[in-house]
Amino acid sequence: MKRNCLEYIFFITVILLITWIFSCSGRPGKDKVNTPVTSVNNSPETEEPAVNLIRLIAPSENASVTLNEKIKVIMEPEGRFSPDSVKIWFDGKMAGIVKSNPWEYEIPPELNNRTGKKAIKIIAFRQRHKPQTITCFVTVYSDSEPRRNSYRVVNVYPHDREAFTQGLVYYDGFLYEGTGQETRSNLRKVELKTGEVINQHNLDSKLFGEGIAILNGKIYQLTWQTKVGFIYDLESFRLINKFYYQTEGWGLTVMNEKLVMSDGSNVLYIMDPEMFLPVSQLEVYDNKTAVRELNELEFIRGEIWANIWQTDLIARIDPESGKVLSYIDLKGIMNDPSFDTSVNVLNGIAYDRKNDRIFVTGKNWPELFEIKVIE
Repeated sequence: MKRNCLEYIFFITVILLITWIFSCSGRPGKDKVNTPVTSVNNSPETEEPAVNLIRLIAPSENASVTLNEKIKVIMEPEGRFSPDSVKIWFDGKMAGIVKSNPWEYEIPPELNNRTGKKAIKIIAFRQRHKPQTITCFVTVYSDSEPRRNSYRVVNVYPHDREAFTQGLVYYDGFLYEGTGQETRSNLRKVELKTGEVINQHNLDSKLFGEGIAILNGKIYQLTWQTKVGFIYDLESFRLINKFYYQTEGWGLTVMNEKLVMSDGSNVLYIMDPEMFLPVSQLEVYDNKTAVRELNELEFIRGEIWANIWQTDLIARIDPESGKVLSYIDLKGIMNDPSFDTSVNVLNGIAYDRKNDRIFVTGKNWPELFEIKVIE
């Protein structure tokens, strides 16, 4: 009997010992779940709550800067923490990094190479803290005042007064013209010397035709607000395809096997001709302002020329930077007192590359002019 009692006590002791071991081993248990643990904030891999590490002193929001100049970024630590490092981006490109006082950096001129509204982004880092991001915008203006060019008329040719000119191209001895206005929009091939229409395709009456361009045996034509364009066979004017875009359609030209499109703003879109998707864009500025209402376009001797709607001016634009190189003032070229050029405005530029000839006309103008620009 005594032996049985001893065996019973031994058995109970073993059971209690096993229970105690499991309880201390960290396996699930009611008491263990409620036991406090060391604060996670003391772990070296754990982030502290977000704090402000840096403050941007300069440049100020919407500051004006000049093309090709250094842009000085000035910062200072904020609060009780200083950052370990600050990275600076300009216009989407990594510019540099600062790791100690003075918290300053000069964005190099080679990054400040395009006019327009550009973002400066700084990201401050500190170990165990969430990065802090600050973004501001600056406006980059041209580094030179545009020249002012006059002109000389070389030849005058007849032009259809019913042609509300929206696009104009000279190609292989003929003019190609896109015209606008609902119920009257069309695409036409025109004999230069006589103004005779050789071929014509009329758009749907609901469409307002806009700029045209010729590339690889195809004619591209925009429409104004319907966000659809058309591709035609150059010889037959047979419709080949349609394309779509997100802005209004105004002017169109060809530059280095790409299409350049305007939408009435100061932005030019460089478009892939196969998918008609933008691959890049230019914001056009002179030394004082954004140059808006860019209309009909032509690529001439490495420059983009653009009619500025409701003016007598053509802007000559640097395709690398977006700055205006010069303005051609064509005031008085339509020298007919009975003709109202405030309504039927200058619009239409065509370039004969083979013979280095420049042609201009306007909406419903009775004449088309070959001009020489006086530099």
